Amino acid sequence: MESNIFHLQYAIDTFYFLVCGALVMWMAAGFAMLESGLVRAKNTTEILTKNVALFAVSCTMYLICGYAIMYGGNIFLSGMGDVDVGGVMGDFASREDGFEGGSIYSGASDFFFQVVFVATAMSIVSGAVAERMKLWAFLVFAVVMTGFIYPMEGAWTWGGASVFGMYTLGDLGFSDFAGSGIVHMAGAAAALAGVILLGARKGKYGPNGEIRAFPGANLPLATLGTFILWMGWFGFNGGSVLKLGDVASAHSVAMVFLNTNAAAAGGGIAALIMARLMFGKADLTMLLNGALAGLVTITAEPSTPTALTATLFGALGGILVVLSIVTMDKLRIDDPVGAISVHGVCGLLGLLLVPITNGDSTFFGQIVGALTIFVWVFVTSLIVWGILKAVIGIRVTEEEEYEGVDLSECGMEAYPEFVSSK
Repeated sequence: MESNIFHLQYAIDTFYFLVCGALVMWMAAGFAMLESGLVRAKNTTEILTKNVALFAVSCTMYLICGYAIMYGGNIFLSGMGDVDVGGVMGDFASREDGFEGGSIYSGASDFFFQVVFVATAMSIVSGAVAERMKLWAFLVFAVVMTGFIYPMEGAWTWGGASVFGMYTLGDLGFSDFAGSGIVHMAGAAAALAGVILLGARKGKYGPNGEIRAFPGANLPLATLGTFILWMGWFGFNGGSVLKLGDVASAHSVAMVFLNTNAAAAGGGIAALIMARLMFGKADLTMLLNGALAGLVTITAEPSTPTALTATLFGALGGILVVLSIVTMDKLRIDDPVGAISVHGVCGLLGLLLVPITNGDSTFFGQIVGALTIFVWVFVTSLIVWGILKAVIGIRVTEEEEYEGVDLSECGMEAYPEFVSSK
């Protein structure tokens, strides 16, 4: 009887992991649609190329070395091993923390779930550097980011390793349930480093301090992308419960789904109201980013708040993201899609809110963890971007930027029938 229960829990937890991983993978489509909707038409093909290519690069690099750095062992060389449900055979046959009250699932499913998180972090960088970065410079950075930079900070956080042998974040009371800091703030830190070295798009900021709006080409597409991300986030947060095969876990999954949705709704409403108060209009792009800000904020801890608390946390993220986007423009940090504000600023907010509902975490641990993640990713990214800038260059020419990177980088346009022939 116990053996049958073991088999069933193994099957349920593994299947749940795979389904949630597939949902997170679908977020890649959300990022592609959101970013292609918020950039100008002449840069659409290139942004789509980046999103597909970065996903492929992320999966390959994490397979080759990223997972090994983050959790130990080499999945690329050793394979999964044979699964024996009476025990664990092979380094990656399964990752378990005990059957009674613990989780047990196929190591292959764990890798699949982890790798789509890596791709999410890299997708954040894509939108922030859009419309003026060289495609191949971006892809070279993606190799380093997904193969080394992200796995290292992942080893210090989810992997439980000490930070350069000095301290262990878990011992300090650091907690990040699904990756507000580990995934989202890390991606934003890498993006910020790239944007600083890259500079603003031509004409974005005037000589007298004026800020010129560059409207996105396809707001219906951006809206579709937001809804895809919203749906995928249920896998992002829900899968981070890590199991489903017992009553307590099933209840936890349900609460995570509920709170994830509540925070997104709260963020969208708060951003919409904030935009109305500041600009006198209902700004769709702020509404979209507000919903995403709510999702990023709750990602750090979606299992312990009540639904009301989650809604309020999401609303704080929605308010903050509007203020942050405006501030970034005043600082002349040109982020075409607001990725640094959504994922970086609200990722930090999410980390700082965790101790309010999770008594196992501490504000000190959250601050140290946030600083560790940001400093590591920002500094290493700045170095890699700097090397790429010196060796191959990271920015297209002014003429190529004016004509659009679709033609210079990809040789084709996304909407050729709408361009008048000369």
